[in-house]
Amino acid sequence: MSYTEISGGVTAAQGFLAGSVYCGIKASNANRPDIALIYSPQPTVVAGTFTTNKVKAAPVRVSMAHLRGNDVRAIVANAGNANACTGVAGIETAKRMAAATAKALKLRPRQVMVCSTGRIGVPLPIGKMVTAIAKLPEAVKNNGSRRAAEAIMTSDTFAKEIAVEFELDGKPVRIGGIAKGAGMIDPNMATMLCFISTDAAIEKKQLQEALSASVEQSFNRITVDGDMSTNDTVIILANGTAGNKSLRQGAAGMKLFQRALDHVTRNLARMIVEDGEGVTKFVEVHVNGAANLADARKAAEAVANSTLTKCAWFGGDPNWGRIMDALGYCDAKMREENVDIFYDGLIAVKGGMASKTPFSKLKKIVAQKKLTITIDLHVGSADYTVFTTDLSTDYVKLNMGE
Repeated sequence: MSYTEISGGVTAAQGFLAGSVYCGIKASNANRPDIALIYSPQPTVVAGTFTTNKVKAAPVRVSMAHLRGNDVRAIVANAGNANACTGVAGIETAKRMAAATAKALKLRPRQVMVCSTGRIGVPLPIGKMVTAIAKLPEAVKNNGSRRAAEAIMTSDTFAKEIAVEFELDGKPVRIGGIAKGAGMIDPNMATMLCFISTDAAIEKKQLQEALSASVEQSFNRITVDGDMSTNDTVIILANGTAGNKSLRQGAAGMKLFQRALDHVTRNLARMIVEDGEGVTKFVEVHVNGAANLADARKAAEAVANSTLTKCAWFGGDPNWGRIMDALGYCDAKMREENVDIFYDGLIAVKGGMASKTPFSKLKKIVAQKKLTITIDLHVGSADYTVFTTDLSTDYVKLNMGE
């Protein structure tokens, strides 16, 4: 492998600082830091991807506007309140978050990306947030990744961070990131925030293309409950302090940079699925032999989001009939009599009918915490993979409201 995993998360890259402070945005988060900051004193280029939901939270709208500028230096994010469906006042509140952070760091407001996660439809307590944000410059450290990762958690059970190192032009280059997400997870993207840093020198256009491609093979391939969020955001900052020749279109180092970035995003995406609300099983759904990529994706997502199938997995029931049903209604080209289905490589369905594999063997596979379901449609050569989970009684309890 041409890159190595290292410690340090979002502060592994040279020149990046991170940290958090306590504000008390949500009463139940007593004494837990709930505002995070990631900051580069050096100039950066920025790229980002955001939710495709037509209902976009105020911080998403503000950050999308700031993305068009140059030299974004900071990302400020809060947990406990999404600042979504809060109207014009919510937009002004998101702008005040950016302005307060800019003032504390001696930046311009447009040099700050702003993010929020939590309950929808509740105004942010911006007054006390501004007071807390003023303390952030003293809280950020060059080893503060874990504190920032913990501060953006909502129903997450663990902080999600990763970093890798590789060489470009004989210089060590690092990419690191943190993420949050456990519920309201669906492709395009999920209720998740992900912040990535790199000390690579790279052109803005190439950084955006690399991030978009990386999100497509990671965060756009995960689902927990099929609900798309209002606040999904992935942001990457590159400050160029590694000293490599700036990566441009066609540069030899771009392929290696892309592979390393993909490793970071894919691992963070897997962590989000494994930490899904009430999850007891992690399931990889592979669809092979589809007529085209679009059909492969339709089929994989239909199975991965099927409530009936997810409930069967939770109960340890290898009910492949529910998989066949999902394939039939997903609008992908298929013929029932061509379909083969495998559980961890063991055939369960041959030509659309039950195989001779004993039910007890399939049941033993579904009892595992991790399993792979492979579906071969036998109508083409396209394939697609989605990471998903079961659907448990604990998920229902967690989402019944406060």
